[in-house]
This record gives sequence, structure tokens and C-alpha cells, in this order.
Amino acid sequence: MTRIKRCPYCHGAAHLLIDWDSKRINGYYGQYVTCTLCSARTQTKQNADQAIDEWNHQTMKNTIQLHSILKEVAHLPKLDLGLPSYDSLFSTEEERQEANSEKVMTIPIDKITDFKEHPFHVTMDEDMAKLIDSIKENDMLMPALVRPKKDGTYEMISGHRRKFALSQLGRKEMNVIIRDLDDDQATILMVDSNIQRENIYPSERGYAYKMRLEAMKHQGKRIEEIPDDELGIEYKTTCGQVGHKSIDILANNIGESRKQIQRFIRLTYLIEPLQEMVDGRHENEIKIAFNPAVELSYLTESEQYDLANAIIENQRTPSLAQCQEFKRLSHDGELTTEFIEDTLSEEKPNQREKLSFQMKEIDKYFPKDFTPGKKKDLMIHLLENWAKKRSREQER
Repeated sequence: MTRIKRCPYCHGAAHLLIDWDSKRINGYYGQYVTCTLCSARTQTKQNADQAIDEWNHQTMKNTIQLHSILKEVAHLPKLDLGLPSYDSLFSTEEERQEANSEKVMTIPIDKITDFKEHPFHVTMDEDMAKLIDSIKENDMLMPALVRPKKDGTYEMISGHRRKFALSQLGRKEMNVIIRDLDDDQATILMVDSNIQRENIYPSERGYAYKMRLEAMKHQGKRIEEIPDDELGIEYKTTCGQVGHKSIDILANNIGESRKQIQRFIRLTYLIEPLQEMVDGRHENEIKIAFNPAVELSYLTESEQYDLANAIIENQRTPSLAQCQEFKRLSHDGELTTEFIEDTLSEEKPNQREKLSFQMKEIDKYFPKDFTPGKKKDLMIHLLENWAKKRSREQER
């Protein structure tokens, strides 16, 4: 306890340190006062009750001040000093790793929804039949990957085909790994877990590339718009890859050329019937080649529907040169329904019927010294004679 008084010896206005004597004599405490300047020490007397009142008053004052300070501190932002937590101090490294590790859990299949806008078709084909047989015999070897949703259900990230196979077998539950992911992380994982499959439709690959590039763009920290006329969309430079487009990064990751990725993404601009044709899954078994399909993606939606109807009606698909002409006319605003129908009504050279056979099938009918040219001349001569004979018989 300190007070400011003048020292009776040096007369300095110094702090006088008061030391209470432990002895109480006739209701008084012995009190020693020490000057902090000259160190002179004098003894005084003070009524015990008065001294106690002063002590209690000072204690209460200090308590009120401390409470006020604590209230102010409570509203200050918390500082992360990097100190270890209680759990980290009193738990083993093995226990902490166990708590943070992902675990395989079994959840009901009906609580798992498909990934939003999942680009990969799940169909009952030969590969699916093999997967069903494998699960039936060996059970599901790899757990699916899901992420939790706010409503208590889960969204499938990787495992759509396994989920379908289990449903076909009448299973009600499946093993999964539950992982918290944002939309972009989930999209990238979904694409990467499916893109390496052996049998993927061209349009599926196009949608997958497009979704992954969008997710990469969202994850970029540095915003730098880079227009790409080939794609008809814009992608941004991603963090840590200064000077490189997202599409170049993706091309390097998956082992495709930048141009090929652009072509696949162009397929996403085709209407559904034309996508089915380029994939080879159209109900009429009509197949459009990849490069012609890319050219057709530049047509307007109404022009594409006119083309799809003409293809079905004529049971013919346009050649690459014809598709390039459609694209040019569409760009100039001159492509008409009549031109599309007239073009497809023409027979393409590669669609004319051809007769072919191997020479070994007819060699036994010719002398060994006959050259291919002599064989051809003889066959034409014999066919001419056969046609004349048949004509005479019909005249009778």
C-alpha cells in the first residue's frame, strides 16, 4: 500500500511505503513509513478500526477497477497466438490422427442424391452388367465418395455407377466416405474420378471439361479475364499459374491438346438429338462423326433442329465439307431449311453402296498367270454376256 506525502527528513514529495507491524497494542497497529528517496524510516500509530476501514475501501476500489478492465477485455477480438490447445497437450499423436482421419461409413442409398448436372450417363450396358456381377460376387471393394448436405442427406461425388449396380441388386445401403467439400472442390473431384474411364461419350467428355474449367476459374485468386473465341466463353488465370490459361493447365493435367479440349467443349452447344448422334446412342442408330459435329455446333438452335429432322428423314448425315458450308452460311445469316434438305437429299460418295471382296475368294477361278487387270477384264466381259443373255430371255 502506497501514499504520496512529504518525507519529514528530506522533504521530498515521494512515495512512502507503509509496512504494518504484526503487533497490535492497545487497539493500535505499529506502522513504519519508508521514504523511497532517502530511505528514512519512521514509526507511526494508527487506530486499528480506521486502518481496517481504509484497507477495505482500497480493496473494493481495486476490485471495481479490475472488473471494469475484464469487461473491456472480453469484447476485444481473440488473438491466435499459435499456442497448443488443451486436446493437443493431453492427447497422443495417434489419437489426433484417428480423430482427423476419414472413416468408411454405411448409409442408406435413398439418402444419396446424384451430383447436380452430372455429365456422365449411367446406363444398363455391357460394362454395367459386368460391374453388377462383380459386386454380387465380391461385394463393393471401393467405397463411394459423398459430401453432406444441409438437409441431412448426401450428394454423390464419385460412385454413381456403383450406386446404380447396388440398386439393381436390391441393396438398401452402401459404404461411403463423407467429406466436406465446396462446390468447386466437389466438381473437380467428380470430373477427375470419371474422366479416365475407358468408355466415355464425346458429349460427356465435353461437359466434364467445361465443368472442370469453370471450377478452376472460380478457385483462381488472381482475376484476369482471357476471352477465347473458339470456346465462346471466358476463363481466368488461376492462382500460381501466372501467364497460363486454365485450359492450358487442364490440357497438361489430362494429357489432351488445348485444341482437342476446345473441340470437345463445342459439343456441349449441340442440341440433344445431335449429341445423341455424335455419341452413337440415337434411337435410329444414326452416327455423326466427331469433326463434322464440331462444325455443326456453331449453328443456331433452330437450324440444328432443322438439320436433325432432315438427317432422320433422309437417313443421311452431312459430310465435313457440307457441315463447314452450313457453318459459313449460318454465320452470314443465309442458311435455310430448304438448303439443308436439298444438301442431305444428295448422295455423298462415301454413302454410295459398294461391292468389295478379297482376291483370294475368286483366284481359284482364274489361271495362275492372270494379272489383276486380266481378271477384271474377264469378269466385265462375262457380266456383259450374262446381261445380254438375260435381256434376250426377257424379250421372249
